[in-house]
Amino acid sequence: MASADEKNFDDINVTPMVDLYLVLLLIFIIMTTASVQGVKVNLPSASKASSPKLEAPKTQAITIDSEGRIRLNTLPVTLAELESKLGQIKAAIPEVPVVVRGDRQSQYQGIMDVLDVLGRLGINQIGLATQPPQ
Repeated sequence: MASADEKNFDDINVTPMVDLYLVLLLIFIIMTTASVQGVKVNLPSASKASSPKLEAPKTQAITIDSEGRIRLNTLPVTLAELESKLGQIKAAIPEVPVVVRGDRQSQYQGIMDVLDVLGRLGINQIGLATQPPQ
């Protein structure tokens, strides 16, 4: 008579093998969709008169770094230059949205100066960028 420790196992555990097949299938799907190329066609050309004029980005980003330097999108500017450039952009796009990004180490006065410029220009779509809590 066999004891409880000497049972014969007739079943094979296929769960790890199924997991492996699903991972391989997922890799195969990703690789085949990444390697699919579009069909090459000869595209028509438009006349230069009908091409739209490229404008500044719709949302303007103003960044104040930890040393108080101000950047409009990626260009370093002073407060006077910021006011004139934003005035030109507002003339082209009346409802221009602006995002103000201030470094956490920056002086509060630098951010207030930028907000004061935005108030003088009448820009009211202002977002203050923050980092989500972790």
